[in-house]
Amino acid sequence: MKFTPPMTMMDFFLKSEGIWFSQRTVHHFDSVQDESGKSNFIVKVLTKDDPKVLEVCEQQNVNPALATGGASFNWQDNLDNDEPNPNYAAILVDIPDSEIGSTGKFLRNRGYVEGIPVVGRYHFATDGVLTIDTEYERNQGQERCWFLTDDFRVRVSTVRMMNGVNLMSYSSERRCVTREQLEAMIEKNIARISS
Repeated sequence: MKFTPPMTMMDFFLKSEGIWFSQRTVHHFDSVQDESGKSNFIVKVLTKDDPKVLEVCEQQNVNPALATGGASFNWQDNLDNDEPNPNYAAILVDIPDSEIGSTGKFLRNRGYVEGIPVVGRYHFATDGVLTIDTEYERNQGQERCWFLTDDFRVRVSTVRMMNGVNLMSYSSERRCVTREQLEAMIEKNIARISS
């Protein structure tokens, strides 16, 4: 079966929904030592009339009728069994430029680089690579993300301070199998072996 990459932000959110195991390496260009880590990345799709989407639109004085929907993103330690900490979360709202949806802006209630509400621009290349450019008060961020399969994706980002590039990061993310999916696979294999 041929893999089809998402070409709109809502398709991207839908393909991203679920829990991902993320391995990240961050290279700092200043005196800070490089770092790496593992975490869970949890994505939930939000409809355009979801209260969280409406709240972000209201905070940023954007007509909610322009939104096609959004997504919530949470990060947590991959060994953490507790509910995700809301301090490590963000809500993104999609505002496409046109019905085609391959370019547009998104509203974010909390930026990745600076913890303030921010507006980013995005576009999808013809091969499905998503590029996001975000201007903060003191920084610029660019992130590229693409799916290699339905269950594996890659993210590369840079953060530029006023004096040049400050850091680069690389993340590889693999979709986690839920307990329900695992049980269904076991049942299917038991049925296959029994027949």
